[in-house]
Amino acid sequence: MRTGAGEAVGVLCLVSLVAALDYKYHHSEELEAYLKEVHAAHPAITHLHSIGRSVEGRDLWVLVLGRFPTQHKIGIPEFKYVANMHGDETVGREILLHLIDHLVTSYGRDPTITRLLNNTRIHIMPTMNPDGFEATVVPDCYYSRGRYNKNGEDLNRNFPDAFENNNNVIQPETQAVINWIKNETFVLSANLHGGALVASYTFDNGNSVTGTSNGYSRSPDDDVFIHLAKTYSFNHASMYKGIGCDSRPTFPDGITNGYSWYQLEGGMQDYNYVWGQCFEITLELSCCKYPPAEQLEKFWRDNRVALVEYIKQVHLGVKGQVTDKNGNPIPNAIVEAKGRPHICPYRTNEHGEYFLLLLPGKYVINATVPGFKSMLKTVDIPDNTANFSALKQDFSFPDVSVKPSPASCPRTPLYQELERTSAAVKPTLHILVLVMVTISIFK
Repeated sequence: MRTGAGEAVGVLCLVSLVAALDYKYHHSEELEAYLKEVHAAHPAITHLHSIGRSVEGRDLWVLVLGRFPTQHKIGIPEFKYVANMHGDETVGREILLHLIDHLVTSYGRDPTITRLLNNTRIHIMPTMNPDGFEATVVPDCYYSRGRYNKNGEDLNRNFPDAFENNNNVIQPETQAVINWIKNETFVLSANLHGGALVASYTFDNGNSVTGTSNGYSRSPDDDVFIHLAKTYSFNHASMYKGIGCDSRPTFPDGITNGYSWYQLEGGMQDYNYVWGQCFEITLELSCCKYPPAEQLEKFWRDNRVALVEYIKQVHLGVKGQVTDKNGNPIPNAIVEAKGRPHICPYRTNEHGEYFLLLLPGKYVINATVPGFKSMLKTVDIPDNTANFSALKQDFSFPDVSVKPSPASCPRTPLYQELERTSAAVKPTLHILVLVMVTISIFK
């Protein structure tokens, strides 16, 4: 009896510690301690791990939440939030801690949060640049050296770029995220910044192939990105109003194409989309990069609903498995919606799974196993976000009994090569991308 009572008191103490998260800035030791407390109090629905270390050796902590937090489960999509990649942009860092608190304390009590966690694996990285945060000794609304990592590099200019050679030395924090993206099947993501109030979407960079001559760099999934950005802005307390930090109407509906705002080379959201098969948008959450701590509670209230509604969008579209005649999964099969091929073709994971974010409507889904005839299936996709499951559509290849060899896209500026080809032969973008898909299949 005494032992059981002691254990109960211990759990209650852990829960009370977690519930006591206050509205202040949490430095590295405090942030780590909080994440460990959450995991200790909620081990069944959380998994805490470090995906790497910063230049100064600080862990890059990620807390995973869901019914199956320790590993991927077939049919359950992977979602991520990343904050504080610019060390002096601090609001996202703190509201992600409060999002964690909200999710774990609502699980089993709030039906929506419970279903969300039962059907989604959510990864939360409160800080990608802990060294930069710690280097920001004097908080400032506009700029500090803490923006950069310890090596003085801007992490949001440090990823391989699909449009031009940036020739940057990949930083430890960047490489950790690249490896993380490679090792998970992320479907949807957002990275949280400060310095404006807007939801920005890919592409951040571009060329004539993506329409930059018109001041807009359009991806094949532009309609989905607009929907994702609006989902956040219209569920935010004021972002949807589109008022810039100078009090002038700046961003209609509170969203912007990244390139239309300003060109950015080596950005994380373009890398996610092109090489990670993950739709990511950038959320600018505060005009002041490092606002006073007493404002943090309002920032949390302003963003709470939007953060949850955005996660639900991971259940848009269609998902399924590609299998052989024996029912075995086929990895590296190409599965895309007809009419919107990606320059780096979207492929199935090791479980033969695919996830395609698509708005409600009728589509033809094309599944291709290199060396075999493609399979086409017409699907009528409803809005299933409220049901926490995308439409399921499997493909079975009766003539296939071998797994395709691993395939990957080179980290060269793919759209730069496409632009050169376009200038030489002037075919349509659709034909060009199909050519590149064919080349990648047989390379």
